[in-house]
Order: sequence, then structure tokens, then C-alpha cells
Amino acid sequence: MNTKPFQKIYTKLEGVTKATVTIKAENVMNDELAMVGDRLAQVVKINGDQVVLQIFSGTEGINTATEVTFLGEAPSLNVSDDLSGRFFNAYGQPIDGGPKVDGEKREIGGPSVNPFRRKQPSQFIPTGIAGIDLNNALVSGQKIPFFADPDQPYNEVMAMVALRAKVDRIILGGMGMSNDDYLYFKKTFESAGALDRIICFMNTTEQPPVERLLIPDMALAAAEYFAVDKNESVLVLLTDMTLYADALSIVSNRMDQIPSKDSMPGSLYSDLAKIYEKAVQLPNGGSITILSVTTLSGGDITHAIPDNTGYITEGQLFLRADTDTGKVIIDPFRSLSRLKQLVIGKQTREDHPQVMNACVRLYADAANAKTKLENGFELSDYDNRTLAFAKDYATNLLAIDVNIDTTEMLDTAWKLFAKYFSQAEVSIRQEFVDKYWVKS
Repeated sequence: MNTKPFQKIYTKLEGVTKATVTIKAENVMNDELAMVGDRLAQVVKINGDQVVLQIFSGTEGINTATEVTFLGEAPSLNVSDDLSGRFFNAYGQPIDGGPKVDGEKREIGGPSVNPFRRKQPSQFIPTGIAGIDLNNALVSGQKIPFFADPDQPYNEVMAMVALRAKVDRIILGGMGMSNDDYLYFKKTFESAGALDRIICFMNTTEQPPVERLLIPDMALAAAEYFAVDKNESVLVLLTDMTLYADALSIVSNRMDQIPSKDSMPGSLYSDLAKIYEKAVQLPNGGSITILSVTTLSGGDITHAIPDNTGYITEGQLFLRADTDTGKVIIDPFRSLSRLKQLVIGKQTREDHPQVMNACVRLYADAANAKTKLENGFELSDYDNRTLAFAKDYATNLLAIDVNIDTTEMLDTAWKLFAKYFSQAEVSIRQEFVDKYWVKS
């Protein structure tokens, strides 16, 4: 970033830590950007004339005589329709070889929409992934994370959602991505011809971890432009929020703050909430829906990151490898969408709630049968049929590689019911059985 004429330059630092510098300065605002030597920094604390600046790339090599120039503005993004189809870094600068985007400059990280201006989420967002659409329907204005082990293909799932979701705009925020992940997203979107509705903000492992902290705010600033100004339905995909929280921890530790649970900063809840609370359904039809990834350490759901996330969001989607089919599925037992009842059976077919409940109940019976088998008990005919159903259910409906619409999902479930069970065993209202039961 270039400095401007007549900006005051300071040349006496009061202190230097592993991540910050302290200087005496006047007329400085919170979150203002500055140049410390040739490094970009941001104001993180003001106490009278004492200003603490966080250096994004670290303070190694900086001495107390290093020049500091305040830029007079907080991090911002130029917003316009020209953002579409582009890839940007954490500062909103193009990384795809294309031209700089001209448009209205807007500061990132502003407040979320006033609750008075919000409308209850009400629009179903189909993704083509049955583990979401059938069991945990996504609703516009919702905020919901994927919980996944680090070795699971969560980025592939995010790419699938980006290509399949029935929304006007997709905005992807990638934090701590490998170059392979970055190139995977780029190649996938380009080859699918879907770039015209997708915008990507990327931070890779080669870049300073602290820069990850800007990615969600950049993505959400773009989302607010399209949702508020253009009345569009926008789906924001954030991956990986665990790496975002790790960056918060790095900054906190370098500033010698006392860590909280699991070495996370005490501000973790509010730091996550200010991101997730940007999800909104607006009265004019525009919406921001947030689907994120939170990777788990050893499957530990009690860790501070997923624990705090669970208090903020409206459910969660669990990815796990299914040992019986060899496929990655969305676990129907540990996944939950707290808003699905607002749309299923209303914006989807009338039998949706009953079919969903019957599938999960029969899948639970199969889990009980599997436990009996592992403990050496003899299985009944019903047990064997539930095990066969569970395998087909996981393969044809729960697996992340299944791409069908909601009606086809429901029809598939009815075929599985008729294949393995009697009408009485399925326990669905008779009016739906009469209408949808597959006659052999």
C-alpha cells in the first residue's frame, strides 16, 4: 500500500514484542492501517496517546527507529459486480492475474444487521447433497458449520456445495490453505464454468497466519454488498475456522495475553460470534447464509473452538468415514439443523418430515443390530434387514458424492422402505404410504 502526501511519520517506537509495536501518536483510530517500515500493520489497542500496532508479517528485524506511517483508513474492499469470478488475497488484492477492481470502498468488519431489520429465515437452499437436503435442510440466513477430522475431504464438500447450491452468489473464504487446495478450488470452478457467480478470498500456508484474520471479514463485506445492495441470496463458505482461531491464538500469545481454555484467547466466543452473526435474512429478499468448516483435533468436540461454535450456530453437520461402505457420509446422528422445520414439508414435498424421521429411526435400529453382532448375539430377520437398509441408505443418500434433487431423495427413500420393510415397520402416516409407497 502506498502512503499519501502530508501523512505524519513517526520514528520512535516505545516497544517491540513478537507481534506488535507500541508508539506514541495522536488522532489515530481503532483498526487503522499503518506501515511500519515496509510492513503492513493495524491498530489493535489505543490507551491515550499509546498506540499498539499488530504487524501482520511479524516484527523480526524491526528496531525502535523504524518509521511508522498511519494510512488514515481501516482495511477495506472495493465492492462492485466486477468482484464476480475473481480470486483475492486477505487484503482484497487480485491474485488471479486480473485487473484491480474499481468500485465503492467499504470498510470490512463492520457491525451485523440490526435485529429489527431481520426477517425469520424461511427459504430452503438445496445443495444436491442428501445428507444436508434430506436430513438437515439448509435455510437462508442460517449459520451452520461442518465438523470434520483434518483428513476428511471437507474442501471437496465445500466445492460441491459451491457448484450445486441454488443461490445467486457464492463467496469462498479460504484460511491456511495449501497451494494444492487453492489450485483445486480454482480448477474446479473454472472447469465447471461457474466462476460468474463465485468470489474467492484466499490465504495460503505460505502467507503469514495473522492474515487469516482478515479473510472472513473480506468475504462478508462482499456478501453484504450483494445481499443488501443487490437483494441477492448469498452463501458464504468459510474453511477452515480452526485455522482462523489458531491465528487468533498466535496473536494473543505474542501479545502476552493470558490464554483461556485449550490455549485459545478469552475473546474467542466474541471473535467467532462477530463473524457468524453476519448471517441474515433481509425483508427485501436478500440473505447471507454461512456454511463453515471447523476441523476437530482427534474428533474432540469439547475443544474450545467447536464448543464455542456450537453455542453460536444453528446446528452442525458431521462428516465421517462410513466403514461399511467406504464412503464419506454426513452422520445423521450427530448432525442437526435447528431451522430445518421452517422449510421441510412446506417448500419441499409434504412427506419430507415423515420420510426423514423414518430413515433415521431405521438407521438407528441398524446401529443397534450392529452392536448386537459385535457382542456375539444372534440377529433377528428384522436386524438383518436393517443392516442391509443402512448400507443402501449410506450409499444412496448419506454419501457426499450423491447429487440428486430433494424429490428424487424422497423417492429413493421410499424405494428402500419397500425393498426391506413392511408398511407397518416403516411407521409413516397412512395417507403418505397410500400415495408414495412403491408397489412391487
